[in-house]
This record gives sequence, C-alpha cells and structure tokens, in this order.
Amino acid sequence: MTAHPTGPWTVQQARNLAVELGVRVGSLRFLLRNRDAKYTEPFDAVFAADDIQVVRTAPRAPRMTAHCERVIGTLLRESLDHLLIWNETHARQVLDTYAQHYNGHRPHQARGQLPPLLQEHPTSMVDPSTHRVLRTRILSGVINEYRYAA
Repeated sequence: MTAHPTGPWTVQQARNLAVELGVRVGSLRFLLRNRDAKYTEPFDAVFAADDIQVVRTAPRAPRMTAHCERVIGTLLRESLDHLLIWNETHARQVLDTYAQHYNGHRPHQARGQLPPLLQEHPTSMVDPSTHRVLRTRILSGVINEYRYAA
C-alpha cells in the first residue's frame, strides 16, 4: 500500500497481480477502471499482454460502477467493518470465506432470496418444529448460517 500512488507504482501492482493470478488470469476478459492519471499506457499493456480488454469508465458517469460498489459496500458492512485484519494472508482468508458465504448461502433479493450458486430453493419442512436448527459460525461469529439438522 502507498499513500500516494503513481503511474510506475500502479504498473508494478498490475504486474504483481498478473503473476499472482498465474493461470487463472486466462479466465478474465475485462478490466474496468476509471480515468485516473495514475493508470497509464504501461498499466493497460500489462493486462493487454494477457488478452484482457481494459475498459475505461465514461467521463462524469458516477453511477457507471454502481453494481461493483454495491458489492464492495456489502462486503464492508457485513464483514470487514467488524474484523481487524492482521496481514495479507488473513485478508485473503477472510475474503475467501466471505465469498463462499455470499455465493453459497446468503440470500439475494434479485434472485428471489436464492444464493447465486443454488438453482432452486431447498425443499421446505412439513413440520419445522420437529427438527433442530444448526448454526454455523462464519468468520468467528461475525456471520451466522442456519440449517435444519438432518
């Protein structure tokens, strides 16, 4: 991290990301970025070398990245605002755990309260009072997932 990012610094960060992603970089098609002056031609060239198309946001279009900002806000409110991150390894573990929860268990209004990785709602219980509810603590209890016991 740096307090004052420059063009060469962002290029180096892009290179670091490309190396870290390794073979997974092939699954990426687009990089959406704003028009800040620190994103120079060499920055775009790092991604172009991996056949990633760099798409710049439109000038003076603050709502263009609204969906991305919504997901980031959800991530902050539901997990990162409640945790003290110790280092990069811890940050990656927290983000991976949250991504699994977000995609596999957390209900989404746009999908009729269905998580993204599920195709249909689980079958409902005939008499829920006869089954125990199990709680799974996620991220040391910051998030809780609930399921009926088998």
